[in-house]
Amino acid sequence: MGEIMAFLNQLWNEGVFGASMTELSVGLGIFVTVVIFRGMLARIVMYIMRRAGKKIQADSLERIANAMHEPLRFLFPVIVLFLFKEILVLPGPVNAFTEQLLRSLFVVGVFWFVYGLVDFLIDLVRDISRSGISEEVDHWLCRSLRIFVVLVAGATILEIWGVAIAPILAGLGIGGVAVALGAQDLFKNLIGGAAILVEKRFGIGDWIKVEGVVEGTVERIGYRSTLVRKFDLAPAYVPNHQLSDTGVVNYSAMLKRRIYWKIGLSYSSSIAQLREVRDGIEAYITSSDAFESADKVSMFVRIDNFSDSSIDILVYCFTKTTKWGEWLEIKEAFMYHIKDLVEGAGTSFAFPSRSIYVESLPHGTPAKFESPLQPKVDP
Repeated sequence: MGEIMAFLNQLWNEGVFGASMTELSVGLGIFVTVVIFRGMLARIVMYIMRRAGKKIQADSLERIANAMHEPLRFLFPVIVLFLFKEILVLPGPVNAFTEQLLRSLFVVGVFWFVYGLVDFLIDLVRDISRSGISEEVDHWLCRSLRIFVVLVAGATILEIWGVAIAPILAGLGIGGVAVALGAQDLFKNLIGGAAILVEKRFGIGDWIKVEGVVEGTVERIGYRSTLVRKFDLAPAYVPNHQLSDTGVVNYSAMLKRRIYWKIGLSYSSSIAQLREVRDGIEAYITSSDAFESADKVSMFVRIDNFSDSSIDILVYCFTKTTKWGEWLEIKEAFMYHIKDLVEGAGTSFAFPSRSIYVESLPHGTPAKFESPLQPKVDP
């Protein structure tokens, strides 16, 4: 027991790695306290920032604080460990490894904060430059900046551990030539995606149609392909170069939606009946709030053509709404009204028909004969 007590007394006085047990206990207690209360410490720091930054817009300060919250929770224990390491006298290799590890963790915390600020920085640049950056370009810039932040953080950590970055970059440059030769389609699609965004051909949520390729709603514009949700809800991944090199119809960019009909009335219709139907259609369009006025768009209701089986009335107008469902409702009500007009005028719609005129009959054929398809009726 005497030897055990002597050993414990020596351990208490001399400690470990040159630090007494008192110093180790105090350092360990501080570390445990910081780990337990790191959330509270982070909230205190953010409260101080909010109080000190009253002149900054509340929304901007709130976004900065939110981006800082989790990195702060991560960095407080790292800082305490760094201070604790300075108290201890560790052996050379252990001290070097510990310092590199803590520096790497500190770099992770700092770049974590920068990574969370990417969205805020993009919005800040947009507000300062007052440029109309679309949602799709914003998405691309954010993704590119996040990738850049991760690459810089990785390069910084490698430098801390003594890994030279220059030879790696040189090797990537040499190998990049070989990779580029085999990745021509990838770069072509990348350039195609950039062209789509610059030209603003379409955006997320737009209804597009590429003849022979796809028709549906755009959900995502990626680096290589664009996700288009077809109307049967099946996803279609279209390479960007097909959307940048071919014609794309963007139905969502329509200013108005058109109605273009040719209504055929029978040849038995009189001029008065034709005029009554035409005037009724025109009056309906001009009096309805669903249709755009003639001074803003082209609007025509005219007797247009003598067709083979009908006299055609051209109806050409635009609805104010571009939504497909609302347009269908307006068109349906319009069709009901036209049918009432035609029936009210005492005429009818024409249908394809053909008349056959016989100038002469073969020799010996009676002038009047019964059809073999008709039953004979006794007189």
